[in-house]
Amino acid sequence: MKLAILGGGGFRVPLVYRALLGDRGPGRVTRVTLYDVDAGRLAAIGGVMAEQAAGVPDAPAVSTTTDLDEALRGAHFVFSAIRVGGLAGRAADERVALAEGVLGQETVGAGGIAYGLRTVPVATAIARRVAAVAPDAWVINFTNPAGLVTEAMARVLGDRVIGICDSPVGLGRRVARLLGADPAEAWFDYVGLNHLGWLRGVRVGGRDELPRLLADPEALGSFEEGRLFGAAWLRSLGAIPNEYLHYYYFNREAASAYRGAERTRGAYLRDQQAAFYGSPSLVTWHSTLAEREATYMAANRAAAGAGERAAEDLEPGGYEQVALALMRAIARDERATLILNVRNRTTLSVLDADAVVEVPCLVDANGAHPVAVAPLPYHAVGLVTAVKAVEREVLAAAESGSREAAVKAFALHPLVDSVAVARRLLDAYVAEHTGLAYLAKS
Repeated sequence: MKLAILGGGGFRVPLVYRALLGDRGPGRVTRVTLYDVDAGRLAAIGGVMAEQAAGVPDAPAVSTTTDLDEALRGAHFVFSAIRVGGLAGRAADERVALAEGVLGQETVGAGGIAYGLRTVPVATAIARRVAAVAPDAWVINFTNPAGLVTEAMARVLGDRVIGICDSPVGLGRRVARLLGADPAEAWFDYVGLNHLGWLRGVRVGGRDELPRLLADPEALGSFEEGRLFGAAWLRSLGAIPNEYLHYYYFNREAASAYRGAERTRGAYLRDQQAAFYGSPSLVTWHSTLAEREATYMAANRAAAGAGERAAEDLEPGGYEQVALALMRAIARDERATLILNVRNRTTLSVLDADAVVEVPCLVDANGAHPVAVAPLPYHAVGLVTAVKAVEREVLAAAESGSREAAVKAFALHPLVDSVAVARRLLDAYVAEHTGLAYLAKS
């Protein structure tokens, strides 16, 4: 079975290969083709993967290419993890937003909108090539903003594109550990959009154990989300928010921490990865990965006084394990329950059928099927519908080239508080990114 990885020169690709090396079941991936527009990065990551495969019997064969059609041809699964504009683009997204006094995070607020506006046209073009060259392939999308990009690709590929994210996985694992439960045996009532969701229940043996955790201030203060949000706020919500909701619930503090940081996260990763790609090896990859994970959301933790990440929060098993479980479930009809980004259908009544949501899904050989969930509380409805409206304006702008739609996307976002600021943001991003030339003033 062939897996094509788009963005194959990306730093985290060896995580996916590591998961494949450990898969010994029938119908496993035997061939991996890495595709990237940067041949140098492809060579670096290909070299790291060759070191990973050394001494491993029947390791999946790896090839590299800068030709998209070649990568797609014969693929059973396509893993998309592209980054349009690279980390330099991410750093610019953050810098432009902060100059206007608003948050510039990669997927949240102004930065996420800018990233989406330049990524959606590329992702849509890729979806069209998949439909033409590998129409029977399943696309697993990890490209950020993951929900938005998955929805764009679904307009071409329908239900054969499924979005994944490691945030809900990490949250569920941390909460299950505190409750003394095996994450594999628990049912997680999680619902929302990508990077905008809430864990509302953890059922173990038919019983919801989350109220027990919410009633224990000491336990709430002992894990990542508890330290970020505070026990009192979690009890008020009656749920555990995805860590990215810190940007909404504590926006002023987060934006202030970003402005006060020596470098933004994008600039930090740009510099860190430049060092790695200058001297790539399995050893330097491991050390760079460890440093990357330890500094994740450092500005938010500083704003909350949450301290350093706990050692157990640095353990592997994120998006690469979700991707592997998803491929297994489809290829082998090994039924699994996973939190995924899929078309809503009738899952959330406040959104239309084609809106991509992040919810528990039952996965089998026919794909991912969202399960019924309880209605969202009003505070969540407000955020979810507002952000989905923003995503729809991004899609409209990318499809039509409409500056008006792009301005609306910025102006309607809850973390951008001015139409005038929205216009200035768009002008600044167009000037910064060649990928946004389609939105330049005529």
